[in-house]
Amino acid sequence: MSRARAELDANGADATPLSAQALAAFEAVYRAHFRFVWRSLCRLGVPDRDLADAVQEVFVVVHKKLVEFDAQSRVTTWLYAIALRVASDRRRRASERHEVLGDAAERTSAASTDSSELADRRALLEKVLAALPLEQRAVFTLFELEGLDGEEIGRLLAIPVATVHSRLRLAREGFRRAVSRARAREAFELVRFGEEKP
Repeated sequence: MSRARAELDANGADATPLSAQALAAFEAVYRAHFRFVWRSLCRLGVPDRDLADAVQEVFVVVHKKLVEFDAQSRVTTWLYAIALRVASDRRRRASERHEVLGDAAERTSAASTDSSELADRRALLEKVLAALPLEQRAVFTLFELEGLDGEEIGRLLAIPVATVHSRLRLAREGFRRAVSRARAREAFELVRFGEEKP
């Protein structure tokens, strides 16, 4: 029995046995897209401590709904829609519990093996993405990081293409402002501590 199937059974997500074909299809989706789902949830602001649980939530939904997937869109588009709902639900539940979600800088510990500059860039990207509203972050990450076009994003998020372009424009503006502020702050700190001349 696969790890994914064992996790689903342990959680009582499915009381009926899957056909061998359905199980094989689920396992293929799980193996092929696990990293995509993990990365998407991370970019949607799910804290490191919750990523494993959130990924499992996504694949529980996939397990239940895979037979209904009509292949009108790519599997990754469908998976991203599920991940977006899971991230949104987790954010809503966290605020109801009055939980303060950790700073995106927490995730930089995983980047310790990367070069310092690359780790700094990743930390900045995560910090800037965390500052964007979820609607803008979703459009921005789908377009800029996942390479989807406006029509695909519109179908995925069930919004008009004009709204996709509007949110993308706002997200890009917010991204540029946040990066400029971070770089200015960094330059100020360097001057302040005497590492650079003004």
